[in-house]
Amino acid sequence: MSGTGRRDDGRGRIGSVLSNLAVAVGCVLFLGGFAWGAVVYQPYTVPTGSMTPTVNAGDRVLAERVDGDDVRRGDVVVFTDSTWGDVPMVKRVVGVGGDKVACCDKDGRLTVNGKPVDEPYLWAEGASSLGGPDGKAPASPQNFTAEVPEGQLFLLGDERNTSMDSRVHLEDPGQGSVPRSAVQARVDAVAWPLNGMIDRPEGFAALPGGISSSGPLRLQLTGLVVGAVLIVGGAAYGPIAARRSARRTERHGVSTGAH
Repeated sequence: MSGTGRRDDGRGRIGSVLSNLAVAVGCVLFLGGFAWGAVVYQPYTVPTGSMTPTVNAGDRVLAERVDGDDVRRGDVVVFTDSTWGDVPMVKRVVGVGGDKVACCDKDGRLTVNGKPVDEPYLWAEGASSLGGPDGKAPASPQNFTAEVPEGQLFLLGDERNTSMDSRVHLEDPGQGSVPRSAVQARVDAVAWPLNGMIDRPEGFAALPGGISSSGPLRLQLTGLVVGAVLIVGGAAYGPIAARRSARRTERHGVSTGAH
């Protein structure tokens, strides 16, 4: 065998080893990311438009399974409470135990413990008819004040005109709040349609306790994508290398014959 042939065989063996390694690592990343996601996240279908425009009726969302004690202001959560109909619902946490939640200040904003909160995610349709400042809808079409008991959460929809949320239950014990134990999960992304991640709102960051950190969904998706690329790339190496080897052999044969 010529020196060129030996070099080609050596490169071929190394390439084969690397391609097999890429496929193996890709499988670990892809299957591991998928399994991790299945353990951490649960899919839900949003039943109403009360969270428009953040989440629309019929959207499929991915919600991270969390303990109610880990919930912070600004989180969009899935919860079940008998007072609210004992079915899974999706709302945004705007107050936690000990908070005084009120609306609206002179600029139409929600306040928590007297501090105004900017809520850029609110549905602004109909702002002019509601008389909001600067053409913006107020954070609630009706004024309200509530004091949240310890261990409870005050929840509002992002579509404040029609959302059946804590404001409807203000006369109930706890002034419309629900226990933290009612929370089943925290929504991290809209999976279908592909509207992407739901970011934590900065408007609550300055309040005690701050906002929650993002879940591991981005890391899991990265693992899935990288794993898929490695699997496809590694699997494709064999046929590509075989075609290149055949071309080199053909060219070598032609060159030898001509000589």
